Amino acid sequence: MTIEIRIAIDIHDQIASLPKAAGVYFFYDAKKTIIYIGKSINIQQRVKQHFSGKDRKSQKLQHFTKYVSYKLMGSELISLLYESHLIKKHHPIYNRSQRRKIYQYGLFLSNTNGYQALTIGKISSTSKVITTFSTLNEAKEMLFRITEKYQLCQKINGLYKTKSSCFQYQLKMCFGACLSMEAPDSYNQRVNEFISKTKLQDYTSLIELEGRTEDELGLVYIENGNYKGFGFCPMNTPKQTQLKFITPYENNRDIQRILVRYITNRP
Repeated sequence: MTIEIRIAIDIHDQIASLPKAAGVYFFYDAKKTIIYIGKSINIQQRVKQHFSGKDRKSQKLQHFTKYVSYKLMGSELISLLYESHLIKKHHPIYNRSQRRKIYQYGLFLSNTNGYQALTIGKISSTSKVITTFSTLNEAKEMLFRITEKYQLCQKINGLYKTKSSCFQYQLKMCFGACLSMEAPDSYNQRVNEFISKTKLQDYTSLIELEGRTEDELGLVYIENGNYKGFGFCPMNTPKQTQLKFITPYENNRDIQRILVRYITNRP
């Protein structure tokens, strides 16, 4: 994919012309070197946030950015995958956090009185984790979503400290494992359902997503747990020929993390 630089007299004119759609955006300095790559489901809104921010990084971007460019991707998932690929390819100076990101926190499986508990903890060299996170807040937000989606217990998962029932039980979204009212076997079946979705090794799927236009489909292909790439095809393309539109991209740990997050969060 080629990247074209949008040049205008004033940077704010460039920002005003950005689309309010999903994709990847690029900041260039005066030498037309890419200094930052980002992604958003609303490119214009996100770029405006960069240019109104008061933190140190935002101020540096505001000072050095002279040109703005973008690539429409149609969906958040393809935007995430393409952003990750481009950051590793171009090594922008202000994407250091993404290039050097260390996933300090993990989601672990333990046992609480016969119930399989999903808990958050710091990763060590011997850790066996289900998935990883860069911050504690990110980990907690993900665990809250998993707990709600699979109707698990906030108390067992360490999200709600109480000697009685958890908050989910009060909303009738937990079946009483916190009070030993639900049998461990029944509860653990839902935990195992979640865990099975985080294991990509036997997973093959051609995922259909929104395209960049109304008459287009976005495609992401995973084969036996390996990410093969993404692409776009006309809406009426027969399923048996959609693979021809996939552009190969590298599979790595960051890509696997993005895909696991997507697969475990979707209905």
